[in-house]
Amino acid sequence: MLRSRFAAFVIAIALASPLAAHELGMVQVDAAFQKDGTYVVELLVDRQHLPPQTPLEQYLRDVANGAHLSFDGKRVAHENVETLPVAGKPTATLLRLHGRTPSSVSRFTFSDDAIIGFFVLSLHNEGDAEKVIEWVEGGKTSAPFALDRAVVPPTRLEVITLYLRLGFTHILPRGLDHVLFVLGIFLLAVKLRPVLWQVSAFTIAHTITLALSIYGIVSLPPRIVEPLIALSIVYVAVENVFTSKLHAWRPLVVFCFGLLHGMGFAGVLHDIGLPRSEFVPALLAFNVGVEGGQLTVILVAFVLIGLPFRNKPWYRQRVVIPCSLAIAATGLWWSIERIFFAT
Repeated sequence: MLRSRFAAFVIAIALASPLAAHELGMVQVDAAFQKDGTYVVELLVDRQHLPPQTPLEQYLRDVANGAHLSFDGKRVAHENVETLPVAGKPTATLLRLHGRTPSSVSRFTFSDDAIIGFFVLSLHNEGDAEKVIEWVEGGKTSAPFALDRAVVPPTRLEVITLYLRLGFTHILPRGLDHVLFVLGIFLLAVKLRPVLWQVSAFTIAHTITLALSIYGIVSLPPRIVEPLIALSIVYVAVENVFTSKLHAWRPLVVFCFGLLHGMGFAGVLHDIGLPRSEFVPALLAFNVGVEGGQLTVILVAFVLIGLPFRNKPWYRQRVVIPCSLAIAATGLWWSIERIFFAT
C-alpha cells in the first residue's frame, strides 16, 4: 500500500514538471497600443518549449505568418516584423510586429494559427496602470480588447478640423503679437486690396519657413526668433508713423518678416506635434487656420475702423499715428522682455 502511494506520488511529480515548465505556454504575447497611433505586438518564443525536431527559424516564420491582428474585425497587415534576442534569456527569441493603428477603431482581437495549445495574451493601452490578461487557445480569436481613444489615430477629416482650429486660435485669441503685426499692416493702407496683398505675402512667407522648420531644414532658437518677431512689429508700426504712403517695397518687407514669423509658428507645432500619417494635411490645415485668423483681424478692423473713418481728413492724425505708436511701444516692450527677461 505504501509502495503504491509512493509510486503515485512520483508519477504526479513527473506529470507536474512539464506543466510547470510550460505554464505560460509555448508562446507569450504582449500587445501594446501607443498614444502616437502605433501598436507593438511582441511574441516571446522559448525554443526549450518547442516540440522536438522543430526548427526555430521555421517556427518563427509560421508564427509571424499565422498572426491575425484585427481592428473592429478587420485584419491588418504587419508593417514591420523584427526578430530580436532576449536579454538574460539565451534560449528565447522575441518576434515583434508593429505598425499603425487604423483610424476610428475601437476594438482589437488577436489569433495565431501556428501556436499550439494555449498561450497567455496581455494587452494594454499606453497610460493604463494595469494590463488585461487572457488565456487564448491557438487558432482561436481572443476576446475584443477596448482601445482607449488616446491611442487611436483620428481620421483625416478630424486631423484637418483639429489643425484648422489650432491655426486659427494661434492668432485669435492667443497670438497677440501676430495680431498687432497684422494691424500694423492694416493701418497704413486705406484700401482693403493692398492690405490683402501684404497679408498674402506674409502667409506665403510663413508657410515656407514653417514647412522648412518642421522638416528640420532651417532652425533658429526661440531666444532669437521671439525678440525678432517683436522687433518686426516695432518696425511696421514706426514706418506707419513716418510715412503716409504705401511704398512698393512694403510687401517685400512684410514677406521677409513673414519668414521670421513662420519660425515662431514652427515652435508652436513642435510643441503640439504633427501626426506622422497625416503630416501634410495637418501642416496645410494649420496654415489655413492661421490665414483665417489673420483675415478675421483685418475684417474686424476694416468694419470697425476702416469703413467709418478711413475717408475722414483726421483719420491719419487721430487713428493711424496714435494706434501705430501704441503698437510700436508694445512691440518694443516685448523685445526688451524677450531679450533680457526670458527664462
